[in-house]
Amino acid sequence: MQPEFLFLFILLVAILLFASFILYIVPVRLYIAARAARVPISLAALVGMRLRRIPPSEIIDPLTMAVQAGLDITHGQLESLWLSGGNVASVVKALIAADKARIPLGFDRARAIDLAGRNVYEAVKMSVQPKVIDCPDPTKGRETIDAVAKNGIQLKAKARVTVRANLERLIGGATEETIIARVGEGIVTTIGSADTHKHVLENPDMISKRVLERGLDSGTAFEILSIDIADIDVGVNIGAKLQIDQAEADKQIAQAKAEERRALAIAREQEMRALEQEMQARVVEAEAEVPRAMAEAFRHGNLGIMDYYKMQNIKADTEMRTSLSGAPAEPPRKG
Repeated sequence: MQPEFLFLFILLVAILLFASFILYIVPVRLYIAARAARVPISLAALVGMRLRRIPPSEIIDPLTMAVQAGLDITHGQLESLWLSGGNVASVVKALIAADKARIPLGFDRARAIDLAGRNVYEAVKMSVQPKVIDCPDPTKGRETIDAVAKNGIQLKAKARVTVRANLERLIGGATEETIIARVGEGIVTTIGSADTHKHVLENPDMISKRVLERGLDSGTAFEILSIDIADIDVGVNIGAKLQIDQAEADKQIAQAKAEERRALAIAREQEMRALEQEMQARVVEAEAEVPRAMAEAFRHGNLGIMDYYKMQNIKADTEMRTSLSGAPAEPPRKG
């Protein structure tokens, strides 16, 4: 290739690269589209977005929607929101929806709600179209709220809570989980204060009325519109079950005490038998001293031979009378 053609080729490539860079820095297409939509934006503002590393399309497209909807929003506000980490498209959609629904919502509040981590567009939609929340939440593993009336009968209830987003309390307000927990607590309290389960079954709306009277939506990001009892069933007889369990426990305690008394009686019997053996041994020991005493008396002259024979005669006479009467005779004692 000749030097002239090489130079022209390099020059053409450089011109193309420079033109591409200029077109990137200056988004002409977006500028033309914005001016066609009557969006008040200058070419210098678009270049400034590029230099601040803000994608111009992230600002121009939402700004075009806002201008077409008749909202008074500037590109500077949207740039500030984008640099703060907010969702520009969601905020603009929320402002448009609020304006059409005649809900008072300014840009500053919408930006604050978005930066607080809430989906401001979904909140506005919930303000227009209330949301129904199941209580309890079936995704948490529970199907019913169980409570026991005063007569001991368990009731299983399901409720559906209709709520509407409160934009004034959306920042810092409690979430849906708080609503579910408070409604569940109100249902348990209402059923627990009923005298009988039949009263609750006959008037399920009493649960809704009492729960609504408690003002459960205070401090939350929602406003409770209604609480409807979707289903209520009779569970087990908790009172009877508790009485049966108590009776079984009392029975086991009584059996344990009886076993304890029986063990004590057996031990006492063994002690008495041992004591009887001990006393019998003492009697035998005492009887063994009689011949010794008699021998001692013979040696000292305190007992004569005639006295001895007289005692033997009395003993023989006693044994004869005993045998004649049919009573068992005492075995002859040695000695």
